[in-house]
Amino acid sequence: MKQLVFVAAALLMATRIYAQDYKAYQNYDFVPGDRVVFDDDFRSDKDGEFPAHWKLLKGQAVVNQMNGERVFALTEGNYVEVAPRIVAASYLSDPFTVEFDFYPKNGSYGQVGVFLSKGDDDKNVFFGLETKTENLQHDLSGTFPGGEEKFYDQWHHAALAFTHNQVKCYLDQYRVLSVPDFDQFMPQAVRFGGIGEMESPILLKNVRIATGGGATLIDQLTKNGKIVTHGIQFDVNAAVVKPESMGTVTAIAKALAADRSLKLEIGGHTDGDGDPGRNMTLSQQRADAVKRLLVEQGADASQLTAKGYGASKPVDKNDSPEGKANNRRVEFTKL
Repeated sequence: MKQLVFVAAALLMATRIYAQDYKAYQNYDFVPGDRVVFDDDFRSDKDGEFPAHWKLLKGQAVVNQMNGERVFALTEGNYVEVAPRIVAASYLSDPFTVEFDFYPKNGSYGQVGVFLSKGDDDKNVFFGLETKTENLQHDLSGTFPGGEEKFYDQWHHAALAFTHNQVKCYLDQYRVLSVPDFDQFMPQAVRFGGIGEMESPILLKNVRIATGGGATLIDQLTKNGKIVTHGIQFDVNAAVVKPESMGTVTAIAKALAADRSLKLEIGGHTDGDGDPGRNMTLSQQRADAVKRLLVEQGADASQLTAKGYGASKPVDKNDSPEGKANNRRVEFTKL
């Protein structure tokens, strides 16, 4: 109980939510994989318990409430380590992406380790004020351009893209580190961790791992006549597009601006949870929001139609977080 009191106190201090406007993300080029293999926002877990979809490998960790939402607090250990509870021992393939939000409290360790493993071998990336690699033949590092004042005591979105032995790391709208040679190392799985303390835990939320997506969005459109993307994400139960969606949005907008004859239907899709009528309305609102954002980025409104499909066209089972994440998508279909 004492540990939970310390964690709760730390979480109450984390009151400022980090937010960026879309203009700050104009040069953001991260596009996530097109098949979600793990997704957890901890909403299904009980406050004060260890999350059901994770394994505790070292140290201590717990789910706690913060500003009306649940977050994963890694509270004790040097290192504390946790891993997604995925049945397959090897679930990563080339290419893949890893995304999560984290909150570095001032005075804390301030870094989240992403441990990319192949058997007993690890190659690590630490996201923080200085983002760096570990265990490569030539380790590299990059600094968060916003500086300390814009780093501590606020949420940040971290993203890692692995493609053909190259790794790119992003913090918010910035690409903070590019690793052109990842030692010919093809990871099979991923763990998360770092130095956690009860008063200053490592705080995580919105963890997503996805594979695939090597082809450009335009190549997908040419080959398949449509683009299926999980790169456009929304606030929970809302039609507000998250800023980290701008890598996908910008790529679509550029294609529309380059070819004014190109016309696309924006299809909004939800998972099967909740009221069907509400899902249909929400999916239409989200499709409309994407259309408005694309027009703001230079597309012509006459090139776009928006239609919500609710949960009527699932592409995966609705019985797991990953299946639901795959069903929550935006499709661009060539007209």
